[in-house]
Amino acid sequence: RGEGEARPEVTSGGVPGCSVVSLMKGSKRTPHPEMAIWLLVFIWGSNFSVLKYAFEQIEPLALNGIRFVLASILLALFLRMSGERISIRRADWGRVVGLGILGNTIYQVLFIVGLSLTLAGNSSLMLATVPVFVALFSVARSHERIRLLGWMGILVSVAGIAFVVVGGNRTVGFGATTLRGDMLSLVAALVWSIYTVGTRPLVREYGTLPVTAVTMWIGAAALLAVAAPSIMRQPWAEVTVLAWAALAYSGVFGIAIAYVLWNYGIKHLGSSRTALYSNTIPIVAILFAWGTIGEVPTSLQVVGTVLVLGGIILARASREDADDLLSARPGTKG
Repeated sequence: RGEGEARPEVTSGGVPGCSVVSLMKGSKRTPHPEMAIWLLVFIWGSNFSVLKYAFEQIEPLALNGIRFVLASILLALFLRMSGERISIRRADWGRVVGLGILGNTIYQVLFIVGLSLTLAGNSSLMLATVPVFVALFSVARSHERIRLLGWMGILVSVAGIAFVVVGGNRTVGFGATTLRGDMLSLVAALVWSIYTVGTRPLVREYGTLPVTAVTMWIGAAALLAVAAPSIMRQPWAEVTVLAWAALAYSGVFGIAIAYVLWNYGIKHLGSSRTALYSNTIPIVAILFAWGTIGEVPTSLQVVGTVLVLGGIILARASREDADDLLSARPGTKG
């Protein structure tokens, strides 16, 4: 698939082979990209329950602003410990700034506000369209070639998410009262898809960690400005230790490490395949809730799980990466 032609990763492009320390030091012993994405799926799947608990005491925008600041500091430490330098060409800075604001500011605001104006099930279904958008954008930009079997896999996976959501406790219902939230959630999916496809040439050129860190810093600064009123209103003295721990977990794992893993997957697996794995996140969330609070999955959710996994298998069997096209373009490195 052309993956073997990618530029050897010495420092920043790697993900922790055995620990976060190996990520910071740029160990060459990087895991298979799919292992990294499955770790990401677990982190984001468990993050739903963590955030749900934190939101009981902390306003969503305030929590988002603080956790992105925390993630930005952590990524700065990772970058310093790796010894990697940021060497982005002047011509690419406009794209880096735009993607940083898209993926870290606009997406987060759209997601939080959209979720507050619609039902949780509706939001899940809207976000399940991300693999479709990513596949369309990747093909349009000649990043990947997707065969008919691959498109079938994507659609089967999205259908599986519908079964998972409808079969669960989260209500789904479309109407005038949810329209604004539904549209915002759909636009959030679109924005995240643009970020996903847009960062691929950058992480191939400059490495996973530098691109993730810089776009995070840019997006966090903008998000902090948006979240400032909520942060000022928040009664921080009343927040419990467990809620602070939830915020810390979400910032360290759900944002900092997860974004590195996501961009690592984009670089080595391609945008559409990485995005397709995101449809397994609700499944992990269900299993996490089953193990922690005893919410037993329903039969429809089991069927949905089979469809999601089946869709991924179909997409894996049919995907053809176009890394050679990216490598051949002026100003990019394979």
